[in-house]
Amino acid sequence: MSKIDWKDLLGWSEVEVSSLRFVAYSYIRQGHYETATTILESLLVISPKNVYDLQTLGAIYLQEGNALKALNFFDQSLELEPENTSTLLNRAKALFILGYKIQGTKEATKLKTAEDKVIAKEAEALLLSFA
Repeated sequence: MSKIDWKDLLGWSEVEVSSLRFVAYSYIRQGHYETATTILESLLVISPKNVYDLQTLGAIYLQEGNALKALNFFDQSLELEPENTSTLLNRAKALFILGYKIQGTKEATKLKTAEDKVIAKEAEALLLSFA
């Protein structure tokens, strides 16, 4: 079975893909997560290995209370960009929500020393909230 190159089949360039991503982001800003999720999941069919789309879907699912589905998207994103501290922070939060306290604590503790002080402070807050 061959894999379909949807961008080629649709005759799309990165301009159309970016425009669709912008539409999804606009829906997120308005709180229309279901519509944004549909668009982002479609984007993953068209452009399957996009870290931003994976991270964003994970964040939406986490916001909506579906930590298990969020964790799946965070893990896919981290396969592509293993050191992304925002994704690692969200992954730690999902782990805590799912009750994986030891793993969540381990990951959040690593992030307390992140160069990005916002991430470091949020990791500390996670530890205070869940550990």
